[in-house]
Formats: sequence, structure tokens, C-alpha cells
Amino acid sequence: MSSQEVEVLVVGAGQAGVAMSEHLSERGIAHVVLERDRIAERWRSMRWDSLVANGPVWHDRFPGLEFTEHEPGTFASKEQVADYFVAYAEKIGAPVRCGVEVKSVRRNVGEPGFDVKTSDGDFNARYVVAATGPFQKPVIPAVVPDAAGILQIHSSSYRNPGQLPEGAVLVVGAGSSGVQVAAEIQRSGRQVYLSVGPHDRPPRSYRGRDFCWWLGVLGMWDASTPPLGAEHVTIAVSGADGGHTVDFRALAEDGITLVGRTEAFDNGTMRFAQDLRENIANGDAHYLRLLDEADAYIEHNGLDLPEEPEARTLRPDPESLTNPLRELDLAGAGVTSIVWATGFVQDFSWLQVDAFDENGRPQHQRGASSEPGVYFLGLPWQSRRGSSFIWGVWHDAKYVADQISIQRSYLAHNEQAALVPSGAV
Repeated sequence: MSSQEVEVLVVGAGQAGVAMSEHLSERGIAHVVLERDRIAERWRSMRWDSLVANGPVWHDRFPGLEFTEHEPGTFASKEQVADYFVAYAEKIGAPVRCGVEVKSVRRNVGEPGFDVKTSDGDFNARYVVAATGPFQKPVIPAVVPDAAGILQIHSSSYRNPGQLPEGAVLVVGAGSSGVQVAAEIQRSGRQVYLSVGPHDRPPRSYRGRDFCWWLGVLGMWDASTPPLGAEHVTIAVSGADGGHTVDFRALAEDGITLVGRTEAFDNGTMRFAQDLRENIANGDAHYLRLLDEADAYIEHNGLDLPEEPEARTLRPDPESLTNPLRELDLAGAGVTSIVWATGFVQDFSWLQVDAFDENGRPQHQRGASSEPGVYFLGLPWQSRRGSSFIWGVWHDAKYVADQISIQRSYLAHNEQAALVPSGAV
């Protein structure tokens, strides 16, 4: 069977793939988008039932389509977000083929382009865009052995408290996912232990503006690299229940027991680092620093925004913070399950080209990889802090499409030059 010829092959039809398709179409570049499941499938099947987007609908969208059934300051559910991308793909006429898994991509030998093996035959592509996003392979640290007899699931497999066995729950990870999962399980009547690591804790809103707006006007979304030492620091923010500032002291008041970063497991006992107070203090410092910067911006620009002095009032420290647990006998505490909200690693095993460093990380400049003709889209910090967010990936896709267009123009010039006879004037 002969290969299907395509100029640009985009792998993945999540937010990155749909954005890429729009910008390629605007430039008249022929392409196909291959998706092994459905459009925006991870929003549907790798999120818990009650999840809503962490940004309001006025912000977490593409420029070409609004969430028309939502007020601007509200938060869309995971199904509504997935439906949004389906509608967007239909609006722009994106050439998406669902149910097609890309098995491998290899550079052609002796000719330009790439040989792409898929579950629906072979493709020959001049350019390949890996638009599979940052949430590829869930990470569960090898801490608790299976023989311990405790249910262990990743937050991407968690759906609701009803899927967990009766008993207390340890949630490991205090970014947006871990905090929201822990709160939901606690509200269901379970005892919850929440393992809190390093995190940033922005206000959900301040002085009448959402934190997404503040990060925008303060230039924080456009930061090109994470602060030194904060490469793996998560953001604890929530759009749940209409949106609210994450407050670990409030979670403790509601009955959640805060513990430090999970370190080790031995003979039924989980041990935690002695860093809980430090992690909470650093999160508080980040929160207060953002308030300071917001106040300075308001004063500098003469904005008439309401005062909010109560935002600086921190609740009293709970017992679990002043006298933190260093270890927990899981059976003695009735813990029967662990939810690991510990993030993801990238899996590019299918992309068998020279585009990675010795640690398997993509080598690229704003998505243009070290392998000519291969591009990445949707990576964390691809060009800025906002790169892996909905609006950020749209702007990165525009840049990648520009780079492909530039390369096409060079190739077109080369082909035209080849038609001119040697020595012709």
C-alpha cells in the first residue's frame, strides 16, 4: 500500500492540534490532524467528574469563539471545554481524523520528509507537528508497593469519591488538582490527609479582577523561563464552586489534615518531609507579593478599583501546621486509598528523530526542534509561562505556523532555482 502524501501532519487534536490547524489553514498550508481518540479526549476521560476550568471563560478560550452560554467570569465544566474544541474544529473546518494512532515517525532516507506509521496506514509528511500536549503519561512515584494492599490511583484516573473504598484517603500533591480532589473527598464524609509540597498560591481574584487578568497586565504570563529553583512548583488555584482562592488553612479548618511532602513508605508507615511550614509560608509569600504588585500597578495607572484590605488577613495556623505529622501509620489511620496528584511526564517514544537531549526532553526554540521539519506545540514554557494554557497554545501555534511557512518559502525558492538552466542570466 502506498503512503498517503501530506505536507504537514499534526499529531493530536486537543487544544494544541486544533489551534495548529487554524493557523495552517489561514496560510493555505495543506495538512491533516491525527487523533487516536476523540477531539479534546483528555478533557473528557482524564479529568474527574466535577472538574471545571481553572480560568474564567473570558480568558480560557481561543480568539475566534466565545463560550456563548456562559457569563464571562464563570468557569466551564470539563465537558463544556471539550465540546468547545469540537465546535471550534467544526468552525474552522479542521481536517481531523479521529481514531487514528500514530505508531512512529522517522526521517526519510535520501529524500525530504518523514515516514509516519499509523493505525490507518502510512503517511509521507514534509513536516510533523507533535501537538500531544503536556499531560501524556501519569506519574505515580514508586513509593508504596502494590503488596501494601492500598488502592493507588493517579488523579487523572480519579472520577469521584464513590470509586474509592470506604476509609480515609491520602492525597499526594497540592497543586490545583490535588487541592480540589482533596476538598471533594473530604466533603463526601471521608477523613483526608493532604501532602503539601512547594506551590504558588495566587488569589483567585483581587480588587475586582481575576488572577488571570493580573498575571496578564503584570506581564507574568509572558515570563520566558520559570524562576530559578521553581521549575517544578505547581500553581494552587481553583475554579470550583464559582472560583475561590486556595487556602490551606481553610482546608484544615474543614477537617483535612495537612502533612509535608511525601518521602518514603516503610512497613505500613508513610513518612513526610519536615517542610510543611516552609511550603505554606512560601505559598503565602507568593500570594502577598502578587497583592503588592497589583496594588502598585493600580496606583501607578490611577485605576479606580475597590480596596480589599481583608485579602491580606491570614487565618490562624491549624494544629496540623503548628505540630505537623512526620509519619502516619496508614492502617492505624484507616487510610485505604492514595490519590497521587503528582503530574505527568512527556512520552515521545513514537517520535523517533533527533529532536531530544540525553534525558529525552525536546530540544527546540519556541517549538522549532533541533530536527529540521519537526515542531512541538503545547509544551510547558514552550515560549512563555502561558504556553500550556488554552490561550497561550493558540499564540504559540501561530508562531510555529509562521516557521513552517518560512521553511516552505525557502523550499519553493530552491525548486524555482532548479528550473533555471545553468548559466542563464
